[in-house]
Amino acid sequence: MSQIDVINREMTKEELNRMYKGFDEHTIEMGAKVQHSSRFSYTAVDKGKFVGCSSGLAYMNDDKFNGWFYLTDLFVEKEYRSQGLGKRLLSAIEAKNISVGITNIWTWTAGYEAPGFYKKQGYHIFTEMKNWYSDGSSRVGFKKRLFN
Repeated sequence: MSQIDVINREMTKEELNRMYKGFDEHTIEMGAKVQHSSRFSYTAVDKGKFVGCSSGLAYMNDDKFNGWFYLTDLFVEKEYRSQGLGKRLLSAIEAKNISVGITNIWTWTAGYEAPGFYKKQGYHIFTEMKNWYSDGSSRVGFKKRLFN
């Protein structure tokens, strides 16, 4: 067997693509179908100026969503916070998910950021990684059932 080197460097675009293809091949070998995702996004603008957004990924099995949405982003510019805009952005993306049959949503937040906000919106903690951030705060995973 030849000597295999393990090198500390970034993967090339070709190597990255091969890795993704390899994951898909393994998925199929295990008897599962490869999932694809769709991004849902809402943008808040004030007279054309970006002031916030909600965005995330809905994963599909064939042509049907798998039931879970990953909220990757919920952001409101500082001067627009505490005015209900975050709740509006979150409600909009939740409604979009409900409209396509997705029943659950999940996200991450920092312990110093928004746990109280998500709890007020009906989210529940499903995991917490203590001391994740430099100030000792936790990284908190939240989830919510959108409908039965």
